[in-house]
Amino acid sequence: MTWLDDFDTRLAERQAAHLIRRRRVVEPAGGARLQVDGRELLAFCSNDYLGLAGHPALRDAVHAAVDRYGVGSGASPMVSGHSAANAALEQELAAFVQLPRALYFYAGYATNASIVPALVGPGDAIFSDALNHACLIDGARLSKAAIRRYDHADLAALDAALAAEPARRKLILSDAVFSMDGDIADIPALIALAERHDALLLVDDAHGFGVLGPQGRGALAAVGRTGAGASERVIYMATLGKARGVAGAFVAGPQRLVEWLLQATRSYTFATAAPALLAEALRASLRVVAGEEGDQRRAHLHALVARLRDGLAPGADAAVDAAGWRLLPSDTPVQPLVIGENAPALAVMQQLHDAGLWVPAIRPPTVAPGTARLRIALSAAHTLADVDRLVAALRRAARGG
Repeated sequence: MTWLDDFDTRLAERQAAHLIRRRRVVEPAGGARLQVDGRELLAFCSNDYLGLAGHPALRDAVHAAVDRYGVGSGASPMVSGHSAANAALEQELAAFVQLPRALYFYAGYATNASIVPALVGPGDAIFSDALNHACLIDGARLSKAAIRRYDHADLAALDAALAAEPARRKLILSDAVFSMDGDIADIPALIALAERHDALLLVDDAHGFGVLGPQGRGALAAVGRTGAGASERVIYMATLGKARGVAGAFVAGPQRLVEWLLQATRSYTFATAAPALLAEALRASLRVVAGEEGDQRRAHLHALVARLRDGLAPGADAAVDAAGWRLLPSDTPVQPLVIGENAPALAVMQQLHDAGLWVPAIRPPTVAPGTARLRIALSAAHTLADVDRLVAALRRAARGG
């Protein structure tokens, strides 16, 4: 026996705890539908909140970019990978979110995992919401700063922890929209705490950018903290593979903070830059999102959220109430339906799958034990009839079939 044999045991343990995950082979099938392992399913699992991933304007932009730039970028942005398209995108992102400067990264996870260590290190202190995304958690660990974890959205506890912290450099980390609960952080209160305690605040708006705020400018804009209302202490991060329909991420904020991240972030310095074809697709996406079509897509998305919540509200269906399922409060496209234990959540997922619906069951360690849930992700690509079909299927599942 060698330690390699331990992997068989560990995999078996995960299987017994209903924690084995598997990939599926998918292809677009029109609208919110996907071909999944050869079968067409109505999908409620994508973060393509505005339904832009297959938009003709983005596809046309990619075709034109391939003719001009080719496919790969060839090098780090610090060498020769910073194309004219990437440079233009950064300027347009900064203008869109109404912050002084933006820096474009090739991937969202790598952005947070690397900008946190660029900001703080040994001897410094990080204050992290208990429900932050894994990339923020990993970035905090990589920094080797002291990590002070506060209970989700408990700003009184955060205030006390900041006041008691002797470290000179303090960094608060928070999702804007929490990806598994769908609730929105109290950003004005977080900014006030950062200013009171001489701290920086990193806001991850992966699930709000494109959806929240005027013209989808994001969670900071939604509370008036961009432009003239921007704080010098805020670093704004958002991903570009969700509501923007493409890939990558960016950070934006004060000139000196963004310049520091340009100089000190390892995943920016040492990784190959995102191809220009993606930057051009994102520039096209910005134009769609900021225009009349973007407003229409957001309005439709809000109508879908209301339709789902009405259908699963307490008292709307006796079987759902009796099952003890709980739809968490959320005004965003992330609509979590808490089932409880892992096996029942997987069983409901399978029943929906049998009915032609793909709704993922989320289990520990992504969420706390005993709170396994269906993470229903709505998209402007859905129709009201699609949501009605999902609600009807959930009600049948609550009745046992």
